[in-house]
Amino acid sequence: MFTGIIEQVGRVTRATEQEGNLTVTVAPAQMWNDVALGESIAVNGTCLTVTQWDETGFTVDLSHETLAKTAPHWQPGDVVNLERAMTAGARFGGHVVSGHVDGVGEILQIDAQPGAYTMTVRAPADLARFLVPKGSVTVDGVSLTVVDVGGPAGSRADLRADEFTLWLVPHTLEVTSLHTWKVGTKVNLEADQMAKYLERLLRMRDWTPDAQGTAEVGA
Repeated sequence: MFTGIIEQVGRVTRATEQEGNLTVTVAPAQMWNDVALGESIAVNGTCLTVTQWDETGFTVDLSHETLAKTAPHWQPGDVVNLERAMTAGARFGGHVVSGHVDGVGEILQIDAQPGAYTMTVRAPADLARFLVPKGSVTVDGVSLTVVDVGGPAGSRADLRADEFTLWLVPHTLEVTSLHTWKVGTKVNLEADQMAKYLERLLRMRDWTPDAQGTAEVGA
């Protein structure tokens, strides 16, 4: 489990493909001295398991499924956001983040504002229902607040239902990889966990097992 508060950035130093899977080595800006084999690290919002590490970096394996469902940030030289799994005694500064990417979005527009940048992002259509004004969203592993959304119950009529905006202050840009974003950049998106649980609960209200034990869900 993660919070979306980035600890540091890293850089992909090696990427080796084999039978559709990818082994990636990441060099953090400052390598941790207490990394353990098998621990989870969120890399651009993707929960990955450490398989090797040394004083300069750590190695993770990405399956073809992970590669198909995440933004293409896995080539040598790519800058990535890093967060280790949260501990029970740590401050909870962001929101509940699982590290399981729901879909890939695209940066549509970047505008400089006094003391901040406004960015417009288009999400996959099936994530639109989880986006609400002033709600939470994880973008490339960073816990961010949604400013405006379009569509039903949205806050801006000029946005589509699958589009939302973010305000990014200079500090966020400095300590994350978000300063590398440009129009057309693909980003990992994870919707708020509470919204997904709520949808599941509502959809299951009328569920009953039939004689074969399979699901019958009411409209």
